Amino acid sequence: MIYGIGIDIIEIARIDQAASNPRFIDRLLTISEQADYHQLNTWSRQVEFLAGRWAAKEAYAKALGTGIGSQCSWLDISLSYGSSGQVTIQSPHFKGAAFLSISHSHHYAVAQVVLEENTNL
Repeated sequence: MIYGIGIDIIEIARIDQAASNPRFIDRLLTISEQADYHQLNTWSRQVEFLAGRWAAKEAYAKALGTGIGSQCSWLDISLSYGSSGQVTIQSPHFKGAAFLSISHSHHYAVAQVVLEENTNL
């Protein structure tokens, strides 16, 4: 059963500007996400990565029903690469399945999250 659906879109230029502050990366990305970020070769690819992570975490928090804030922070949500290269999402705030899709264009990054409750009790 679907628990929640969230979607977010962000202007890549907005993230480009925010990323000029080094604290931005520490506030947005977990340690493992920072390792993935630092492996990227160009600034434009790093900014695209940050925008995708921002949108995905916002979409997750919306699907959860809390938004980003005191109940769920940026660092409570971690994205990693699955065995076939897909981006997966983990958080202690939800025990069911989380389905994530991220897309980029030249100007925007968008992400959608669907949370599904485990109904096998």
